[in-house]
Amino acid sequence: MPFETTVLDGADMARTLARIAHEIVEGHPDPAKVVLVGIHTRGAVLAARLQERLSALLNLEVPLGDLDIAFYRDDLGEVADLAPAGDSEGPVIHATHLDGIPLEGASVVLVDDVLFTGRTIRAAIEAIFDYGRPGRVQLAVLVDRGHRELPIRADYVGKNLPTAVAERVNVRVAEIDGRDEVAIERRLPPRPEQPTPPEDRAA
Repeated sequence: MPFETTVLDGADMARTLARIAHEIVEGHPDPAKVVLVGIHTRGAVLAARLQERLSALLNLEVPLGDLDIAFYRDDLGEVADLAPAGDSEGPVIHATHLDGIPLEGASVVLVDDVLFTGRTIRAAIEAIFDYGRPGRVQLAVLVDRGHRELPIRADYVGKNLPTAVAERVNVRVAEIDGRDEVAIERRLPPRPEQPTPPEDRAA
């Protein structure tokens, strides 16, 4: 039976995104080159929130795109195999909105909710270069939970969250889930069987 521990509430998430926005500004001497690209699904929501903050800080409209990496994943077959029975569509596919986004020579900041193995980010970088050739690509994540399988690290991290591989990090956003929070989901070990009292065995 799973249970959750909340590690960031809505106020924590707001403060974290505000800090990341300031760090992005500090890391870009030429803010006119900044482009935000959110990775579906919750990464796209977080990117939109960051875009509002950055646009206010820089006093200019920061370009914003979003990206679906489903067909770029190197484990697409495995994801399809794990789809629920009767679900012929497999993984959910979202639209990518990068047409008209000035990627050439830009400083693209990819935004995602959780950094785990690094495979999602690898796929996102491959997809980005199918649309244009940025000057550089950076990564902003709300949570870095470790367990990397590829040599990928985030430039902007909201919270480093050590986890066990079997644990799950659930990021919820009000636009999709009705509330903002980050929680770790764990499974309780099965209860050991209680020995039968001697009097019950004799009965």
